[in-house]
Amino acid sequence: AGNPAMRPFTIVIPPPNVTGSLHMGHALDNLLQDILTRWKRMSGYDTLWLPGTDHAGIATQMVVEASLAKEGKSRHDLGRERFLQRVWEWKERYGRTIIKQLQHLGASCDWSRERFTMDDGCSRAVREAFVRLYEKGLIYRGDYIINWCPRCDTALSDLEVEHREVEGHLWHIRYPARETAGSRRDEASGGAAGEGQRGPAGDGVDAGDGVVIATTRPETMLGDTAVAVHPDDPRYRHLVGRKLRLPLMGRELPVVADEAIDPSFGTGALKVTPAHDPVDFEIGRRHGIPALKVIGTDGRMMPEAGAYSGLDRYECREMVAADLEREGLLIKVESHTHAVGHCQRCGTVIEPLLSRQWFVRMQPLADPAIKVVRDGRVRFIPDRFARIYLNWLENIRDWCISRQLWWGHRIPAWYCRDCGEIVVARDDPDRCPSCSGSLEQDPDVLDTWFSSALWPFSTLGWPEQTPDLAHFFPTTVLVTGYDIIFFWVARMIFTSLEFTGEVPFHEVFIHGLVRDEKGRKMSKSKGIGLDPLEVIEEFGADTLRFSLVTGNTPGNDLRYYRAKVEGARNFANKIWNASRFVLMNLEEESPDREEVIAGLHGALELSDRWILSRYARVAAEVDGALAAYDLGGASRTLYDFIWSEFCDWYIELVKPRLYGENQVSKRSARAVLCFVLEGTLRLLHPFMPFLTEEIRQRLPRDGDYIVTAPWPAAEVAGMGLLDPEVETRMNILIESIRGIRNVRSEMHVPPGRKTPVIIRSLTAEAEDLLREGKIFIERLALAEPVQILPGLVDKPEGAATVIVPGAEVFVSLSGLIDLRLEMGRLEKELAEAREELQRARRKLVNPGFLEKAPEEVVQEERRKEITWGQKADSLQARIADLRG
Repeated sequence: AGNPAMRPFTIVIPPPNVTGSLHMGHALDNLLQDILTRWKRMSGYDTLWLPGTDHAGIATQMVVEASLAKEGKSRHDLGRERFLQRVWEWKERYGRTIIKQLQHLGASCDWSRERFTMDDGCSRAVREAFVRLYEKGLIYRGDYIINWCPRCDTALSDLEVEHREVEGHLWHIRYPARETAGSRRDEASGGAAGEGQRGPAGDGVDAGDGVVIATTRPETMLGDTAVAVHPDDPRYRHLVGRKLRLPLMGRELPVVADEAIDPSFGTGALKVTPAHDPVDFEIGRRHGIPALKVIGTDGRMMPEAGAYSGLDRYECREMVAADLEREGLLIKVESHTHAVGHCQRCGTVIEPLLSRQWFVRMQPLADPAIKVVRDGRVRFIPDRFARIYLNWLENIRDWCISRQLWWGHRIPAWYCRDCGEIVVARDDPDRCPSCSGSLEQDPDVLDTWFSSALWPFSTLGWPEQTPDLAHFFPTTVLVTGYDIIFFWVARMIFTSLEFTGEVPFHEVFIHGLVRDEKGRKMSKSKGIGLDPLEVIEEFGADTLRFSLVTGNTPGNDLRYYRAKVEGARNFANKIWNASRFVLMNLEEESPDREEVIAGLHGALELSDRWILSRYARVAAEVDGALAAYDLGGASRTLYDFIWSEFCDWYIELVKPRLYGENQVSKRSARAVLCFVLEGTLRLLHPFMPFLTEEIRQRLPRDGDYIVTAPWPAAEVAGMGLLDPEVETRMNILIESIRGIRNVRSEMHVPPGRKTPVIIRSLTAEAEDLLREGKIFIERLALAEPVQILPGLVDKPEGAATVIVPGAEVFVSLSGLIDLRLEMGRLEKELAEAREELQRARRKLVNPGFLEKAPEEVVQEERRKEITWGQKADSLQARIADLRG
């Protein structure tokens, strides 16, 4: 149970499918949650990161059915009970694969609380939710158009359908208006083509009469029961109320006027097939048009399709088109690109079908969910995703929640075999309450998202009022990708408001997708996927973690580069080597923290006070970045501080003291090294937990493990370590050394040659500082001799100039390089830089290039213009220096 005396911080894991294995999206999503959880745990919160998995109805059933198929069996051969037993066996054997992989990544969940959407507690919550909604009239059973997957053999919600642009055709078909003797005979025989023929002979049909219909699915015309036109369309106004003949079938079709028709699409006349199209279904309801199903759940034509019965829907399409052409009723066929719905799971083209299903009435649930986001009770980060969320809820349709599967939460509805009453109950009923007749339970199961919508509170014990629910709910933040805002985020919000009266979380932190180097969505099936475990095996978990978070910005997609992983590995090596250096130079006892703060009795030098101030500032910046969900910014701040300021500068600055004879100075250097390293490890721990824990165990320390050590930000804030003046002074020294190094590099001074340096100090403060730091300039910049002269000192001939605050640094090159050859080299480079600069500028002033070139190409030329311009300016300055 939680600690009521502590402030809670709660995250529920977006439950991965029990069939799943770790991919880069999982790695990123769980890494972000882990960073936040470790940060809050160290900050003194009672943290709960609750793990678990989703039963994944369709995906899991498909896996087990595929296994059965290898044995030459189907689920129907086993029967429902034995099949479900087989699924549970599969789940027990393979269902924790992804959990183990997340542990390998370093996810610090409370694994003792692991949940599963079909465990006893979650299942009880699902049934309670269903019954409550049913009792309020928010769940109902009805006949509506649903999305049907012929391969998965189940209904799908709108969100489980992916609409892809496909190259198809638009068939223009004439529906004749005049009756013929042949068509009247067909009407007398039932309005459909007789067995053995695919339509009326067509003798006497006036090809100039009737209406031309444009359709992308000619096979569905066999189920047409009307033709609709817009009431204001002058082309067809005279036909409203009249009847047309359905080609190939012979039925009479009334012409109705409906404002849903788009006069600009196709011919402006719409064939109405109420049983196979959602728009047509609504038109049919408004005008009392009957619905005729001609395509079955297996994607084959039904007996109502007449002579086409039994054909696959695509075979039927070809045959219908051929028969229409033979009858002279196919006017033309055009190429047509349009969006076609595909099953998200298996990729099969979905079939809109009229079907009796269970639905959730969404509008009463959506309105409160809209309000809490508008009122700020739930905040999206970045806030642009709130607009996407609101737009979906404001245009929401009722949710089809029944699935024709065996694996899942079975719908708690029973039908009386005697009186037909529907019984919905929390506990399985024995007999019909009205007539005591026998009952049969609905065979369908609930949409997987119905159970996961309850995840933030069902996992904490709801519908029971448990101590966990009281302490940890509402949860603090949800971390998830933008691709499931509709699937999951919205559903959690409206179910939580309905059942608990509370929002499920206060903030929604949205991250992007992980893409490959070319910006493509990773896919193992397409050969552009990458297994995170392989990266961990080669580089280590911390390296993968740091490479994923670096450069990450909320809501934006992230590109995976191997070079980033290699850079993160180099960073880890840098930390390890620096830590080994510190450990080799430490004494056995831990440096006294209070002594460090007190300046070791005044023994702290400028570099000590500088690194302590920088550490304090970095601790505050990292804490602020994490609070703003800028995890990428926090990692970048740590990277720059550790690599550059601590390793490259402070360690190098204190080496002479560590190897010197001054015991007081040596002790202060050791103490500050240990103090800053240990605190920095704590700052870095949420990002690189394995490395930081390993190093900290080797340091003199208070406490056992870094994972529960205090977060440094608040601790450091009260120590008074921040000293902006020291930072400013040290920056002058660092810039002087860096400037001399740059001159040596650019002028190709041999690495072993010392460079004479004259520094003209412009202020007394700068002079004092540079004299204090002279030893560092000599050692770190390979400068000798170093003269610090106040006032107006003339610049030496053949010297390069470095400008720093309060001083000018003259780097003498005479005798170190051949000035004539160096001038020639620099002038050649300057000419090349100017040529490249002009080439970029010519493109950028060319209207044709700006209009036709892709945006990324234009941006690259703008980058070149800046880069080559800066290089030309630098080269020009160096040439001027050498000329004196």
